[in-house]
Amino acid sequence: MSTESAKQTESNASVPDEEALLEDASASRSGDAEGDRASAAQTPEELQLELAAARAEAESLRDQALRVRAEMENLRRRHDVELEKAHKYALDSFVRELLQVRDSLELGHDAALAEGADIAKLREGTELTLKLLGDVMDRFGVASVDPIEQPFDPEFHQAMTMQPRSDLPPNTVVAVMQKGYTLNGRLVRPALVMVSQQAS
Repeated sequence: MSTESAKQTESNASVPDEEALLEDASASRSGDAEGDRASAAQTPEELQLELAAARAEAESLRDQALRVRAEMENLRRRHDVELEKAHKYALDSFVRELLQVRDSLELGHDAALAEGADIAKLREGTELTLKLLGDVMDRFGVASVDPIEQPFDPEFHQAMTMQPRSDLPPNTVVAVMQKGYTLNGRLVRPALVMVSQQAS
């Protein structure tokens, strides 16, 4: 066999058989046609059943969405009610504690109005009431600002007047006219103070 003849034979072998290609295409068209016929072969009753099933599923999903929406709305309402109660009754426990201080003050007041009131006992009762009030305030994070002989701090003190002093460094609190108070470290009222200045 010549070289040219061998090349021709090799070329023929690499080219797909035209008849085989035609058969494959025909089989593919035949399969598609059978699928179309099978789809088209569904009866109206079958189509009605499929439509009813799709509608039922859509209705079920709609019901689920409505239930979730209603649940979220109820949750929001409950949250709003609880938040309103929290704001309204936030001081409930503080007021309960404060009532005993008022009771003590009323008892002291009534004792002071009585004839022949004992001043020593009144003083003792007043001291006990002040201690009771201090304990209540401590429990709720209320602390006094009483900065006597401490450096002046504009964050917590308000200077009302200056006093020349040679025994203390300048800008030292020499007198507290009114105590300040903090609530959990946050200033509620500054202390009104007298501050030292260098004596001339």
